[in-house]
Amino acid sequence: MTREKPGRMMSGEMAEQPAVLRRILDEGAPAVRRTAERIAARHPRFVLLTARGTSDNAALYAKYLLEVRLGKPCGMASMSTITAYGARPDLTDVLAVTVSQSGGSPDLVASTRAAREAGAITVAVTNNADSPLAAVAEYHVDMLAGPEQALPATKTYTASLLTLYLFVAGLAGLAGGDGAEARELPGLAERILARGAEVGRLAARYRFAERMVITSRGYGYPTAKEAALKLMETSYIPALSYSGADLLHGPLAMVDNISPVIAIVPEGRGGEALQPVLERLRGRGADLFVVGSEREVASASAGFALPAAGVPEDLQPVLEILPLQMLAYEVAIARGQDPDAPRALAKVTETR
Repeated sequence: MTREKPGRMMSGEMAEQPAVLRRILDEGAPAVRRTAERIAARHPRFVLLTARGTSDNAALYAKYLLEVRLGKPCGMASMSTITAYGARPDLTDVLAVTVSQSGGSPDLVASTRAAREAGAITVAVTNNADSPLAAVAEYHVDMLAGPEQALPATKTYTASLLTLYLFVAGLAGLAGGDGAEARELPGLAERILARGAEVGRLAARYRFAERMVITSRGYGYPTAKEAALKLMETSYIPALSYSGADLLHGPLAMVDNISPVIAIVPEGRGGEALQPVLERLRGRGADLFVVGSEREVASASAGFALPAAGVPEDLQPVLEILPLQMLAYEVAIARGQDPDAPRALAKVTETR
C-alpha cells in the first residue's frame, strides 16, 4: 500500500486560494456589502472583535481596517471575562464581530450570545453558515472558502481577510465594498503560489532553525503573527512575533546572527515605519529574510519578492501570507513532519 505524501491536504488547500478569492469577489461581495450597509445604518459607536488562533490574526487585521478606514474605536475582546468570570458589560450600540473558521468553539458562541443579550449588534464571520456561532449572532457573513481538512488554516485565513476587507469597506460606504480594488488579488496569488520550488530552496536554509523572530508594522503585523503560528503548528519551531516597535523595546537583545528574523515589509506606511527596525537588525548581523519588494529583498540575507506594486497597503496582507504559508509547509516537510496533522491539535478547538 502506497503511503500518501505528508502535507497533501495543506498543499491542496493552499493551491485553492486564488479560486476562493475569486468566489468571494464574484459571489460573496454583494451579500457582504448589504449586511454592512444594514449595520452602518444603526450607527454603532464602538467595535469589539472576538476570535481565537488564526482567526484572531484576521481579527487584528480587521482592527487596523476599522480604526484607519472607519475611524471607530476598536478593541479585542477578552472572552474569559464573560465565560470564566461572568462579567456582563453594557454593549448597547456596540458592534461585536466574531471571526471563526468553524463557528464551533463554545467560548466564541457563549461570548457572542452574551454580547447580543447585552445590547450589541452581533456579526459572525465564519466558513460555516450552519454553525452554532452563526445561529446565535444577529448577522452572519460567509467567507465562502469551502471545506478545509488540513489542521493548519490556510485558505480560510486569506478568505477571512478579504471578507473582512469588503465588510469594513461596506460599513464605511467606500467604493472598495464592491471588490473593485481587490480584483487583481486572485491572479497575483496564482503567481506567488506558482513559485513553490523557490520557497522550497529557501526552506532548506531554515530546516535546522531552533527559533525564529517575525516582525512587521501596521497592516503587516497580523501577517507576522499568522506566519509565526503556522511555523509553530507545522514544524514545531518556536517563532516569536513582534511589532517592529515592540521588538526595539527589549526583545531585540535576543537577535543574533544565528536565529533567523523574518520581516514583512509592506509597500506603504507600515514599511516606512519598519525601516529603522530593519537598520537595527542589519546592524546586529541578523540572518534577515524579507517578504516585500525586490528592493527590500535585495538588501536582506534572503527573501521573497512580492508582485504587489500598485496593490493598496491594506490589501497586501492577503498576498504577504502566501509565501509564508508555503515556507511553513516546506520547512515542516524538510524536518520530517506532516503539516496536515500537527500533534496535539484538532480542527475545532473547543475552548471555554
